[in-house]
Amino acid sequence: MGAAVCLGCFAIAFGPAAALVLLTVAAEPLRVIVLVAGAFFWLLSLLAASLLWLLSVRLSGREDAAPLLLGAAAAVLLQELCRFACFKLLKKADEGLATLSEDGRSPISLRQMAYVSGLSFGIISGIFSIVNILADSAGPGTVGIHGDSPYYFITSAFLTMALVLLHTFWGVIFFDACERRRAGGLGLVVGGHLLASGLTFLNPWYEASLGPIFLLTLGTGLWAFSTAGGSFHNVLKCLSCKQQPEGRVMLYSALQVPPEE
Repeated sequence: MGAAVCLGCFAIAFGPAAALVLLTVAAEPLRVIVLVAGAFFWLLSLLAASLLWLLSVRLSGREDAAPLLLGAAAAVLLQELCRFACFKLLKKADEGLATLSEDGRSPISLRQMAYVSGLSFGIISGIFSIVNILADSAGPGTVGIHGDSPYYFITSAFLTMALVLLHTFWGVIFFDACERRRAGGLGLVVGGHLLASGLTFLNPWYEASLGPIFLLTLGTGLWAFSTAGGSFHNVLKCLSCKQQPEGRVMLYSALQVPPEE
């Protein structure tokens, strides 16, 4: 039973991310490199947040809720700072790839880099947030036997899935805001990240945390879809599976029958 719970929670948490990696990233070497680079920058933010937390606990001697809230906010800000550093590095790499190509165009666009780096931020963040929970879900033991919520594992899996998707959407929006120099977009990304992190402190009142986080995920996804150039008309064309005409008309009157000998 424990193995089934562990496997099910893992599939919920990382199923969408695994599908995105296999369908959109794995076949392109440059995208794989960007995926690894994004994960590296997130690990840098985790290292900085850990050192900051260790220093604050040593100096204050407290580990109650107040330092925890401040530590979570600092971790969010450090993640977004490392996302900005990732943007600057990938921007330089995009310019370098453009100069090396024959037609003066980079083989991977900045929007694709934004999507892949956001996906890598989400995957590595989700791994670190749920790895211990998955280890406990494998057993032995039963959740809720002492009166706690029996939905702890599955709720954590859904929260991790939302976090992975949110980081993917935030990456697209963040890179576009940096490219267009829109401070409002950057502020909304950072504010949304702080909100999502703060809502997790409402657990184990899962109705108050899981619902708003999924609404935030839906709204952020629509925003990222619009930022990437998507539209409702494009969705309808994709669902209809109709091919566009090539735009060329053959004039049959211009065809000439070869003369008979």
